[in-house]
Amino acid sequence: MCGLAGFLSTSVHPDATAGVITSMLSNIRHRGPDEAGYYLDDGIAMGAVRLAIVDPADGSQPMSDPSGRYWICFNGEIYNHIELRAELARLGRPFRTDHSDTEVVLQAWIQWGSDCFTRFNGAFAVAIRDALTGDLVLARDRYGKRPLFYADHGDDFLFASEMKAFRAFPGFRFALDPSELATTFGVWTPLPDRTPFHGIRQLPTASVLTLSGGRRSLRAYEDLGFDVPAFDGTEAEAIDFVRDTLRTSVEMRLRSDVEVGVYLSGGLDSSIVTRLATRLSPHQVRTFSVAFQDRTFDESDSQSLVAEHLGTLHCTVPITSADITDNFPAAVYHAEVPTFRTSFVPMFLLSRHVRDAGIKTILSGEGADEAFLGYSLFRETLLREQWNELPDDERRTRLANLHPELAHFGPAHQAHLLGLYQQFSEERLPGLFSHEMRYQNGRFAARLLADRRDPFADLLDLVAAAPGYAGMSAVHKAQWLEYKTLLAGFLLSTQGERAALAHSVENRCPFLDPAVVRAAASVNLRYDDGQTEKAILKKAFRAELPEWTTSRPKQPYRAPGSAAFKDSRPEYLELLLSDRELAKIDCLDHTFARRLVDKIMSSPVEEISTKEDQTFVYLLTTAVLNQQFVLDDGSGRHGASVPGDLDLRVTVDNRRAVQKVGER
Repeated sequence: MCGLAGFLSTSVHPDATAGVITSMLSNIRHRGPDEAGYYLDDGIAMGAVRLAIVDPADGSQPMSDPSGRYWICFNGEIYNHIELRAELARLGRPFRTDHSDTEVVLQAWIQWGSDCFTRFNGAFAVAIRDALTGDLVLARDRYGKRPLFYADHGDDFLFASEMKAFRAFPGFRFALDPSELATTFGVWTPLPDRTPFHGIRQLPTASVLTLSGGRRSLRAYEDLGFDVPAFDGTEAEAIDFVRDTLRTSVEMRLRSDVEVGVYLSGGLDSSIVTRLATRLSPHQVRTFSVAFQDRTFDESDSQSLVAEHLGTLHCTVPITSADITDNFPAAVYHAEVPTFRTSFVPMFLLSRHVRDAGIKTILSGEGADEAFLGYSLFRETLLREQWNELPDDERRTRLANLHPELAHFGPAHQAHLLGLYQQFSEERLPGLFSHEMRYQNGRFAARLLADRRDPFADLLDLVAAAPGYAGMSAVHKAQWLEYKTLLAGFLLSTQGERAALAHSVENRCPFLDPAVVRAAASVNLRYDDGQTEKAILKKAFRAELPEWTTSRPKQPYRAPGSAAFKDSRPEYLELLLSDRELAKIDCLDHTFARRLVDKIMSSPVEEISTKEDQTFVYLLTTAVLNQQFVLDDGSGRHGASVPGDLDLRVTVDNRRAVQKVGER
């Protein structure tokens, strides 16, 4: 696990290049505190900070092939690197390290070109330089587990694992983009290739960007992987298939030269990962979780039950409202995007504890709900699609079973719900039927902006252009949207990778193994009835987990939102949300923002709606980002810098190492 940064530039003087790339890497050193290095050649600099997990002794970066023609900076892990190394060795590729997965990626690129990325089972973002042709290739994994951003700055091209690296490039300035903010507020995350900042793009998932001779080419190398034939076998065979595929996935993700822990939420998915890890790990598994002071959000009883049942060495990190608000600015700094929930802050604090406990790598249950259709969203979509053909009593029964954990889905509210679902039984936004009800909260949040543009226009364009999307079922469209938006844009990033890497912890997701995603898709087509949440998955592990874990209703992970700020009233809150500071965000509707803040801070918690709560968190995260990135030039003079010492010790300096490669 690492972080990478670099640039193609005609404006930076050659004598200054090393200083610029070092400063860029310094801004992301939390991603890789163990080592740092850079590669310089005419017009290019690229470097990496390294978190040494696989082959700590020989995996230094940047790394070249023996000829010195190809150079790589690699962020991530390739879990099938052992198998790929053996295949490449049989094909005659030379290796200088014993088991570095970075070298496997480089040799795979040399052997297969961009087709290599379809062979990787892993989480990765990569930059590869061909010193002979001058080509630069950037690529990213299938599901968005690792980030990669790029930007044009005049005639210069910048790229990095985190946008904050760009702060160190001479003359670069951040500016919020109102149109991208509108989409983010509406859809809950930036779209796959977007960011909230003007001129900065994110490389989409499963994509390759090639820069060659002044030209650019961006293409997808693979689809999501759930368009597969239905499983052809009995239910018992399907259960074995799912269990065996997941076992292999966990086994591969336990490959590491350092100890691997597990995030244990107490729910089904993380409990399955923990069960498999305890079977496969050579040591007693250490598990970690958060416990909330507010019992509305707390799952510590479930976590303790599973940990005791599976015999893990368990640690719980208590979280209060003050913990959330005190650490909110630092967590936002690492997230780099406005967000609608505070749930990423407890994960930020949990990763700090994990690293203090000596753990660099952690497994999580992320991706299970998307792959195995575990969200109520999928059952809700099917219900709404069938609504007009169902008798009234079945409508009531299925409504009551959708959200047993939510009070406003109880019997007292059924008349209102019947009317609401009738209203949304027909598609209004082409291709977005499954998410239309949820997006109403986003439509409200978009009112924060003075320019009331359609927050869904760009998403409508995205789905209209997506190959095969129009022919999908309503449930598969819902699944596609979850993969492309909330999973990649929030769960794997803000709440996942970014919260973990803030404290130099790598997260691994066994449910996002391509083989597991394909297995789930095939089994879903045969055995999912749209009514029972993750039935095959529960049956596969029922005998190995506490009975309550597989029988209880799903409890989504949440954290206190605006209520946390009402409870603790941090000192920075009054400043950030003052009229003077809000006026510095030019794109805001300042009247609407002021009314929202006044209502949130003066009203009882029970009178704050979900959409108001989410919009408040959007406003606050946007205000923090404006202070940290737009108003602060990186010097800290505006008082918004979050990290402390950013000095970096460079241990690998490949300065003009391939200057004469073309003469060989």
